[in-house]
Amino acid sequence: MTETTNEREAYDPHAVQDRWLPVWDRLDLNRAGLRAGAEKRFVLDMFPYPSGDLHMGHAEAFGIGDVVARYWMRRGYDVMHPIGWDSFGLPAENAAIARGEHPAAWTYANIDVQAESFRRYAVSFDWTRRVHTSDPAYYRWTQWLFLRFLERGLAYRKNSAVNWCPKDQTVLANEQVVAGKCERCGSEVTKRELTQWYFRITEYADRLLDDMKDLEGSWPDRVLLMQKNWIGRSTGAHVDFQVGSRKVTVFTTRPDTLYGATFFVVAADAPLADELCEPSQRAAFEAYRDEVRMLSDIDRQSTDRPKTGVSLGVTAINPLNGEELPVFAADYVLADYGTGAIMAVPAHDQRDLDFARAFDLPVRVVVDTGGEDPTVTGIATPGDGVLVNSGPLDGLTKDAAIPRTIEILQERGTGEGAVNYRLRDWLLSRQRFWGAPIPVVHCEGCGEVPVPDDQLPVVLPSDMKGADLQPKGQSPLASNDDWVNTDCPTCGGPAKRDTDTMDTFVDSSWYFLRYCSPDDDTGPFDPDAVREWMPVAQYVGGVEHAILHLLYSRFFTKVLHDMGLVDFTEPFTALLNQGQVINQGKAMSKSLGNGVDLGGQLASYGVDAIRISIVFAGPPEDDIDWADVSPSGSVKWLARVARLAADVGALPASDARDETVDRATARAIDDVTRLTESHRFNVSIARMMELTNALRKGVDGAAPAAASLRDGVSALATMLSCYAPYTAEEVWSRTGHDVESGDSVHASTWPTADPALLVEETVTCVVQVAGKVRDRLEVPPAIDESTLRELALASEAVVRALNGADVRTVIVRAPKLVNVVPV
Repeated sequence: MTETTNEREAYDPHAVQDRWLPVWDRLDLNRAGLRAGAEKRFVLDMFPYPSGDLHMGHAEAFGIGDVVARYWMRRGYDVMHPIGWDSFGLPAENAAIARGEHPAAWTYANIDVQAESFRRYAVSFDWTRRVHTSDPAYYRWTQWLFLRFLERGLAYRKNSAVNWCPKDQTVLANEQVVAGKCERCGSEVTKRELTQWYFRITEYADRLLDDMKDLEGSWPDRVLLMQKNWIGRSTGAHVDFQVGSRKVTVFTTRPDTLYGATFFVVAADAPLADELCEPSQRAAFEAYRDEVRMLSDIDRQSTDRPKTGVSLGVTAINPLNGEELPVFAADYVLADYGTGAIMAVPAHDQRDLDFARAFDLPVRVVVDTGGEDPTVTGIATPGDGVLVNSGPLDGLTKDAAIPRTIEILQERGTGEGAVNYRLRDWLLSRQRFWGAPIPVVHCEGCGEVPVPDDQLPVVLPSDMKGADLQPKGQSPLASNDDWVNTDCPTCGGPAKRDTDTMDTFVDSSWYFLRYCSPDDDTGPFDPDAVREWMPVAQYVGGVEHAILHLLYSRFFTKVLHDMGLVDFTEPFTALLNQGQVINQGKAMSKSLGNGVDLGGQLASYGVDAIRISIVFAGPPEDDIDWADVSPSGSVKWLARVARLAADVGALPASDARDETVDRATARAIDDVTRLTESHRFNVSIARMMELTNALRKGVDGAAPAAASLRDGVSALATMLSCYAPYTAEEVWSRTGHDVESGDSVHASTWPTADPALLVEETVTCVVQVAGKVRDRLEVPPAIDESTLRELALASEAVVRALNGADVRTVIVRAPKLVNVVPV
């Protein structure tokens, strides 16, 4: 029985989709909680933003997550695989301004489009658990959680210099500034003094760091490293310098270099600089400070940027040697690192050295590192060595000098050991409309007053649209007097609502918990349901969220644990990062004209071919260059599988078995099981292709063994169901299963391999002479190297190839390779 039929005509992917999608809708096979008594597993994809229809990135990310979910379903687990939308945010607000409408109109229209596309893409979502963060029923509980943080002192309001996007007219968290630009619109970020709301994430810095040990091996190493670097825990000392009549404390990781301090620097935009400045320097300082405020933190810390600064007209007293150090305001020190002031040791810090050379300040070597003199080379020597020119510290190594310096400081009452962090508190205020309103009112008599729980949610006004939402340097809500003006919950007097909204990362820091009980109106989630499903067993999403979303979600979970609401401290047990889908070696963009339209690809090749092409292109964490991908090849293979199923289904009923077919099936089951478990999806596809060839060979043989072939096709269909759900169902149906009555491949059980069939009686050993294949030997799998060497050298083909030449060496890789190297 040969494949002479035009397989593309015999297999119409769109007809297959149209046939099975409504059947699946009726059967409702993906609802969580249907497998009574089964172990529960929560598979979660990072939920999408509704910016339009699905794109190639969605196809990859959700296709990968679906493989995991469907595989665990086939293995008998009770799987929850929900879907929702991160539906607050700037794009909707900007679209509403352009269209003259309310952001909800654009948002929910896009959600409907994406939901239908997800349905056609056959992702195994439990649609009964759908959530939208912009629904009042959801953000009621976002506001409730904010109030709980406020009660615990973890939410607070303060005035400070913040990152400001001049285009989006809103504040940005430090994490949302990338290379000095707004991560959303690309505008240069500036600084502005504003009173803003913060979450005190720094209170959890140590736990966020220390608990990473529980994630090692199940989270990508690079994500853990990125979070560690962002938190940036440094051990050193707080050192007190006397500046005039006041004490100024600095943090340093190298207190042993105090004798090398020759000047003192304060961040130009820190309040401390303003407080220390002498009247004679006031004009020069204020002009310089205004310049610095126009710079991003990235620019200020650039090692290539010339060092600038201005004298504050005062001196600081070194607590170890009593020297008077001139005090400068400069841009290379940041106000929010440590105390916003540093002792400058130019011999051993390059930025300090650059500043010293620019301002003709002294340079004193206090650590002999073996390097050349920085005063000559202009290159600082920051390494380890022996202390010199340091009084009682002379002759000590760095490791001995640091604790000794701290002892001296403590004895004198001028310092102590300390730990510092790069992490800053989470700035959550946004001066935009389309976000969860902050549930606080401001009363002249009572101050900041939380909105009572029974008055939640504080709902966004429905009558604001278009130009009403135009950014004006403050939240659009501030212009809506009817919404802003309210009564104080405490005294009943006139009060005003807080007009800022929350960063959308607040919404996404707890959404995974809401999936456990999405309709609960008594709390953000049902603790019993969370106990059943959480933590998430497998989280799938992009590495671009390594710091923002993932760090914030870990913080939220730890706070909720401390509140007694959850009994775990990490929300995501395992994390899988997918790569990007690129084209012609570059990220897809309109400006490059290299975008690939997912809708067009699906129309040309069908859902399953696109899903197969994506996972077959390489490991999930690697980027996929669509220019190198061949969806047409995937269509051909799927057509072959469908035709194979039809041919096997047409065989007369028989108990006949073929050991060769049975062994091929068993090996494929064993390999695909292990490969899917380890997320080597591309190799899993390759093994299923090999099984397809083996089964086709069995069908086309002189005496097809129907029983072996039916078992093989059934196993192939079940394994394929995780990767190509439509084709797998078609294959299942063609081999006699009544899918319409519920006997779906998506209700089947993962096949198991007979261990006896996995035992290989012989394996093929390739024998090479000078790198060229000269013979193939059938040998026992457990053959030792010495025996295999003798067999290879005794081969007639090897003897002929050597033609009397002496053998220099024989490389043996038992049991599969021998390479004979002649002289």
